[in-house]
Amino acid sequence: MDIEKILPVVAEWLKEANLPDLTPRSVVLPTPLAKQTNILAVVGPRRAGKTYFLFQLIRRLLEEGVSREEILFLDFEDYRLKAFEAGDVDVLLTAFHRLTGRLPKYLFFDEIQHMPDWSRVLRTLHNRRKHVLVVTGSNSSLLSAEVATELRGRYEDILLLPFSFREYLAFRKIAWDRALLHTPERGRIIGAFEDYLRYGGFPEVCLRDSPQEKRRLLQNYYDTIFYRDILDRYGVKARALLDRTMVAVLSGSAETFSLSALERQLKAAGIPGSKRSLANYLEMFQEAFFLIANEKFSYSARKRLMNPVKIYVMDTGFSLLSQEFSENSGKRLETAVAIEFFRREESQFYFKGKGECDFVITRGTRPQEAWQVCWNVTPKNEKREIGGLTEAMSELKLKRGGLITFDQEENRTADGQAISLLPAWKWFLGNN
Repeated sequence: MDIEKILPVVAEWLKEANLPDLTPRSVVLPTPLAKQTNILAVVGPRRAGKTYFLFQLIRRLLEEGVSREEILFLDFEDYRLKAFEAGDVDVLLTAFHRLTGRLPKYLFFDEIQHMPDWSRVLRTLHNRRKHVLVVTGSNSSLLSAEVATELRGRYEDILLLPFSFREYLAFRKIAWDRALLHTPERGRIIGAFEDYLRYGGFPEVCLRDSPQEKRRLLQNYYDTIFYRDILDRYGVKARALLDRTMVAVLSGSAETFSLSALERQLKAAGIPGSKRSLANYLEMFQEAFFLIANEKFSYSARKRLMNPVKIYVMDTGFSLLSQEFSENSGKRLETAVAIEFFRREESQFYFKGKGECDFVITRGTRPQEAWQVCWNVTPKNEKREIGGLTEAMSELKLKRGGLITFDQEENRTADGQAISLLPAWKWFLGNN
């Protein structure tokens, strides 16, 4: 690109761009930014707030006395940078130097995956040791294969998802403390939690007032993931097959997902597609941060691969796009729990023996916890729900676990084991 086309972009950042008001995200940096020597990669779904998180980091730097003329922020979704190529980075730095008389110490590159040869560029900049590099990307491939190959030993990553429930309360300006959770005032917390389960945690969706506006925005996110993050990025030709698979995933959140069953359904509908293609699509959905797929727990990798996965969409707000999903409060709660485990970067599986348990959490190769999720434990379902949990804890020799409900709290004994029923809103706030 010609430097005259880049200069206005840099000048706009230096002189005109105002940092917006924001809800601070409760993400802990692996190293203070001023001491960061590796590339910091912030990854997560589209519209989860990664750009605002960069603004949060920039604001913190400014508050610490760093001059704006030491900082460069660049959004690679800016239409003016459409022709930007790897070789234009030096032109960019020259433009910054022309305007400030110095090179930037801090480089913030938003949606880096839109820059051709982005990994080679970052490696080159990192090798110069002149900049602190912070980048965002919407694809989980930035978190895995591509980064691992090109930037081995040079980067640290941060996962940023839509608002956690803690962050959602901060966004809604609902203050709380441990004592409040034991008073009638907790009703406001519970009401907010119901909204959080129904509409999810995407920041812009939370800003919308009406359910209709929220649904339209979530539909837009869904369509963007379908077209830009999957269909275009991977060059998928079988659009009808991809569409039906994504609809099936959306409707099947918090259920085991059988590729064979879906293959038969599609064949009956006259849509050809192999199990291999369907499995590839599931991997694409995970790379686009649309899907969490949990394997059945087994010490044997082969047995894990032989069983169907249990799937969850990455935000409960997507339930508004599926009648089957939206009307099942238990599925929405279980999906929210899976997302929270994913946020905490826990290794999660499901258990199936004579009964079933929704979550087995492992650390290293050993299972450590078992958790069941049920909206409301009743005499009709308690044998199934509590029995599945105690079976998992007994078979896997676990001492830690419990049953996460919407708002039940009590201690029980079943099969000789003490079982705690925990209100989900307390569990999400860390009071577990």
